[in-house]
Amino acid sequence: MTPTVVIAGAGIGGITLAIALRRRGVPVTVLERAQTLRPVGAGLALGPNAIAALEGLGVVEAIVNAGAAIARSAILDEGGRVLGSELDVERMARDVGAPFVALHRTRLHEVLLDALGPGVVRLGFGVARFELRAQRVVAIGSSGETLECDLLVGADGLHSAVRAQLVAGPAPRYAGYTSWRGVTPSNSVRPPSRMTESWGRGERFGIVVIGFGEIYWFAVADAAPGGVDRDVRSELLARFGDWHEPIAAIITATPPERILRTDISDRDPIERWHEGPVVLLGDAAHPMTPNLGQGAGQAIEDAIALDRCLSVEETIEGALRRYEACRVARANSMVLASRRLGAVAQWKNPAGVWLRNMGMRLTPASVAMNQARKLMKGGALPSAGPT
Repeated sequence: MTPTVVIAGAGIGGITLAIALRRRGVPVTVLERAQTLRPVGAGLALGPNAIAALEGLGVVEAIVNAGAAIARSAILDEGGRVLGSELDVERMARDVGAPFVALHRTRLHEVLLDALGPGVVRLGFGVARFELRAQRVVAIGSSGETLECDLLVGADGLHSAVRAQLVAGPAPRYAGYTSWRGVTPSNSVRPPSRMTESWGRGERFGIVVIGFGEIYWFAVADAAPGGVDRDVRSELLARFGDWHEPIAAIITATPPERILRTDISDRDPIERWHEGPVVLLGDAAHPMTPNLGQGAGQAIEDAIALDRCLSVEETIEGALRRYEACRVARANSMVLASRRLGAVAQWKNPAGVWLRNMGMRLTPASVAMNQARKLMKGGALPSAGPT
């Protein structure tokens, strides 16, 4: 089956799918509402599950070279004391068979776009809605432009217009906390030897080395939605300046214009991701909080699974049913697990925080390692042959 495919959204999931389809000779166009491709975000981590899924696309070496492999990680308290056990991420990655890589989102996007090649992404065309015509679907832009295809993939993110028409449901659910993300200028702060996330009372701070002398960091705090910072560095230092080093140095080194504030939201899981020749992928299908660091990884798994399903099934309907059977349960479990972890990490009650920290310290290292290995192992790809 060689359908013509239109993908709404030039994010990580959409571009990954386009690469996979184009390598098989499938006609594909990516429609992106932005006039220029300027990825929003700072850094991200791709677990072994995401890297393993990408193996067949010829991009893994470039991705590894664009970032830094993570060797160790730990959850700390505000004073820098380890809660639980430091994880040997490098060993876990060897067990899974792929590295754990952290990198700047822009560099990842550049690698993927380079692999995709020119002429596939069409800028300034945001899919506002779609119409079904016989066995085909017409993507309709906000300006009235149209593009007809056999399959429309909604990879247009948390506020997906494709999802809004496809699946009736409530607006995204605010998690109760906001985040700040930034990247330090190259070699401005000595990189730590491990990836860390530090937990306080209703506040967290994460530090991730992403290569090229840069550190990606994120801060999380309970807050009402829609908040605005007057002096973002001063306000962050007021919250986190007395936490362990090098947190204050990292905040101080980051120019204010490189600090992004984002309210954290997700959606309740849904079981149906398609209707006719229209299907959802990534955050459009299963937006999740970033607590597990699996948003990009799950979008990549979606893309590879959808391409595999289209390659082995004789009809689009059969492919989309198989895609859902392969992906819905795993992705939805990530949504709920990430939500639960965020709720615990944001506890503020002193007694609850003490019990949480003590429970983590008493958890055997083998248990923590097995949980991480299960998360990073990846979802099963569809088997070859039609159902």
